[in-house]
Amino acid sequence: MDWILLLFSGWFAATVSGAAGFGGALLLLPLITHSIGAKAAVPVLTIAQLSGNLSRAGFGYKDIRWRPVLLFCTGAVPASALGSRLFVELPSSTIMKVIGIFLVLAVVLRHTPFKNYRSPDKVLPAAGAVVGFLSAVAGSAGPLGAAVFLSLQLPAVAYVASEAVTASFIHITKSVVFGKYMLLKFSDLLLGLALSGSMILGSFTGRKLIQRLSEKHFDILVEVLLVFSAISLFIR
Repeated sequence: MDWILLLFSGWFAATVSGAAGFGGALLLLPLITHSIGAKAAVPVLTIAQLSGNLSRAGFGYKDIRWRPVLLFCTGAVPASALGSRLFVELPSSTIMKVIGIFLVLAVVLRHTPFKNYRSPDKVLPAAGAVVGFLSAVAGSAGPLGAAVFLSLQLPAVAYVASEAVTASFIHITKSVVFGKYMLLKFSDLLLGLALSGSMILGSFTGRKLIQRLSEKHFDILVEVLLVFSAISLFIR
């Protein structure tokens, strides 16, 4: 029953991520933590998220905006490597609350004249560094990365696919570092791979869902998930 619950949760989390561009990790991390413990949860989730993000990027590869993706990754990849190395040494509770406050502000700003503000390309490497580091230390910073790409005002499919590419680079980096420092055990790898199948299926159903959503409904979905993410970060 534990495996069935985990696989179903992986599918549901990936469906949410496939439709909104984020949110899957925040839904799945508490369940994985309960099943295998907090220490192993982040490495396992990293493997599962990698598959989910790669499939999201693959389903929407024609719509990927490569320039902002590459600029973002120039900061995200080295910062996620550093954060992964420090993962076992740094407390993350305060960091999670700071991210939660930022997400609430992002929703508020979307209902002000600032909603039309587009992040300039020159800030993307710095934003990527912040997201990459926090993703490694806190377990997930997907909503924060989503907020950055939402500010680029991309079409829904392009936003989801482009953000998925950056998340994939971050998770690849984290997986390499976790493996090097023995934070990722063979049993954890098997669990992560098992979850991968359900998350790939979830990415497919999320892709179908986003194609049916109007722009208004997509905005509502994203804002609800941002607020939910902020609340869950405060609780964690």
